Amino acid sequence: MVLIKNKIINLIKVNRISTTEVSDALSKKGNLDNIRPIDYQNSLHKVGNIKCVFAYKESNYLVHDQIKKVKKDDIVIIFTKDCNNKSIIGDLISKYTLLYREASAIIVIGYVRDLPKLIKEKYPIWCEGFNPVGCHNHFTGNFPKKLKDEIIKRFENGIAVCDITGVVIIEKKYINNAMIKKLKFIEKQEDLWYYHLDVKKWDTKKIIVEKKYKK
Repeated sequence: MVLIKNKIINLIKVNRISTTEVSDALSKKGNLDNIRPIDYQNSLHKVGNIKCVFAYKESNYLVHDQIKKVKKDDIVIIFTKDCNNKSIIGDLISKYTLLYREASAIIVIGYVRDLPKLIKEKYPIWCEGFNPVGCHNHFTGNFPKKLKDEIIKRFENGIAVCDITGVVIIEKKYINNAMIKKLKFIEKQEDLWYYHLDVKKWDTKKIIVEKKYKK
């Protein structure tokens, strides 16, 4: 699966396949709800292997320990529970993860702070929102095991694709040769649609709904 995964990541990266196109290849699925880039003006296109990290009960204690295991080019997804909208990370964790662990991007299912610094450094971070009030950094308990196991089973070592529109996940069960074919098909179909729109001047119903070009 590693070889196929690398082919998919490289295909998306080289062709800058968007989250929109990846979602279409997944039959209109895969989106992480309410996740957006911290900076729309400088948001980047990122794709990579998923590393799951967890924060629990208004503390990022677990995050500090887990990010030490992040590998180069990983996309880190920080899952949270009972954090009550307090920010999970700020500039320090972001810098360590992206600069020194060489992660490709960070996704926070929650909030971040130190926004002026994060934007100044153009860090590739996606999140739900911002809050100057951060989490505690002492131990408040372990992330619920059952939920953690479910998340790891679904997301760990999958593929995350991030751009200005949001984040789309290719789960492990979709990492196969069929996905490569679907992504290539979506790319060709987009080219075909825009040809008939820009050159042929067809209306969108004829192109997308009726697919007249097939005739």
